[in-house]
Amino acid sequence: MTKVAVIGAGSWGTALAVHLAGIEHHVRLWVREPEVYAAMIDRRVNETFLPDVILPDRVQPCAAFEEALAGVELVVCAVPSHGLRSVLRAAAPCLSPTATIVSATKGLEPGTLRRMSEVIAEEVGNTRAIAVLSGPSFAMEVARGLPTAVSVACGDLRAAERVQAEFRARYFRLYATADVIGVELGAALKNVIAIAAGVVEGLGLGQNALAALITRGLAEISRLAVAAGGRRETLAGLTGLGDLVLTCTGSLSRNRRVGIELGRGKTLEEILAGTQMVAEGINTTGAALKLGARHGVELPIAAQMAEVLAGRRDPLTAVEELMLRPQRIEVDAG
Repeated sequence: MTKVAVIGAGSWGTALAVHLAGIEHHVRLWVREPEVYAAMIDRRVNETFLPDVILPDRVQPCAAFEEALAGVELVVCAVPSHGLRSVLRAAAPCLSPTATIVSATKGLEPGTLRRMSEVIAEEVGNTRAIAVLSGPSFAMEVARGLPTAVSVACGDLRAAERVQAEFRARYFRLYATADVIGVELGAALKNVIAIAAGVVEGLGLGQNALAALITRGLAEISRLAVAAGGRRETLAGLTGLGDLVLTCTGSLSRNRRVGIELGRGKTLEEILAGTQMVAEGINTTGAALKLGARHGVELPIAAQMAEVLAGRRDPLTAVEELMLRPQRIEVDAG
């Protein structure tokens, strides 16, 4: 039995804690929200973020980093991207100097445009191994033990192999890669495309339009990932195409749901007022455009979604703008 800490008790952090406990690890789950912590202690359930899933006995909710991280050598970070830096800064003094850190957060930091593993390294130091866990994986399905395949990316092969060994279950398979950049950019940008996919669905534009949107979205993601130093083949795998298809079509996708509501005429403010869940694509859209500008890469879908999210363009006009772009060769060096 390995002691594991999961930082962040949203739906994904809770699901990973349930999964790890199910394969006989003792899991300490750090919880930020007092009301969520109280429900976990009293009723053994995360009613806010992952209802209907009972916490196994091996999951120990913790309200303090000192309790959650003491003596732990495998730490999973599942904090939303906008809060990752501040949480890791507070947690860093309690981390073991030899701990392996697993980032399970998808997104880009708006101000710095850093990937999540870069934010972690800046806050906890680059002497610890940092791996990235990503792929097509809805939290509820992982918590219920449904078949799932993901990638673990790390420049240190031994660390990647350790994560593979500690996370693997009969229903949970991990593929290792050294392409951290490709994995993280694929994970972040697919959320932007998923908002656009939801817009297409909300407008009732049909399956042809959705297929075209997903395909061109993958091309957009790939261009930026390669320009930033990632490998094109990574984007054809689980953390690119796989995660993109799931997030653009799956009924549990938060980003798709945001797009659907936008397509039906709601404002972003109205949508956010009705949910406690974080749709990472909202914050990632602007950061992706800035990163694209840094690398000289055009991101037409992200650009249109930025206009829609800001209320400067209605969803139907945004789709029409994409359709009226100059036609080009489908596959080229870009």
